[in-house]
Amino acid sequence: MSSTTVTFIDTISALQQMLCTIKDLPTSPPSLYLDLEGVKLSRYGSVSILTFHISTAKKTYLIDIHTLGAAAFSTVSKTADNDNTAISIKSILESATIPKVFFDVRNDSDALFTHYNIDLKGVHDVQLIELAARRGNKTFVCGLAKCIQSDAPLSQARKVVCGNVKKTGRALFAPEQGGRYEVFNERPMQKLLVDYCALDVEVLPLLWGVYNGKLDAAWSRKLVAATEDRVIESQSPGYNPDDREKSRGPWGFKGRN
Repeated sequence: MSSTTVTFIDTISALQQMLCTIKDLPTSPPSLYLDLEGVKLSRYGSVSILTFHISTAKKTYLIDIHTLGAAAFSTVSKTADNDNTAISIKSILESATIPKVFFDVRNDSDALFTHYNIDLKGVHDVQLIELAARRGNKTFVCGLAKCIQSDAPLSQARKVVCGNVKKTGRALFAPEQGGRYEVFNERPMQKLLVDYCALDVEVLPLLWGVYNGKLDAAWSRKLVAATEDRVIESQSPGYNPDDREKSRGPWGFKGRN
């Protein structure tokens, strides 16, 4: 994580260059780990930042959706005249053959579908993978901070650093802590927020590896269905991004002992 390069993308030319680096990436394990941040991120708010982490290249990109708008998703990569393999963020997000790893994809999917007509495919949801791999009670899902502290294969010193990044970053935007979501739209973006966004994706390959290695075939099948259900639910007219019931998992029973 400490050796990862973080780049802020706020121009079309920089975005096109980035797109050229993410073509034909390995898919097993996944190479792409994503997260969105914004002002009340959902159908009722807006998207400010889309963070891409490419695990194979140890590179993280913060794409400035607030500045680039819809062009961030429709812009295609530069290709040679005889190359028909141009890609865009939209085509990547909607590809069923390119795995994308999120942590609790629901509000991200809600915002992408509502504001940019993006129908996510090929999603791996680490929050659900943890629940499927968990021994014991599967009633409630875990948050990312708890997963990092409990399960990430990091030294205790590194976990302390991660905890501090999460805590200080959240204090800037969480209203209940005196923060404002609008800080995600301020430019230049505060380094504490850049670090917060980067951490949220850079830890996902570690957690994916820990949890995915514990799954058997039966739970893997259940996981695929539950993840697809999450995306479908997030796109439905009645979806409530703030519903307290979202803390409950799809498998409300005692799992493996």
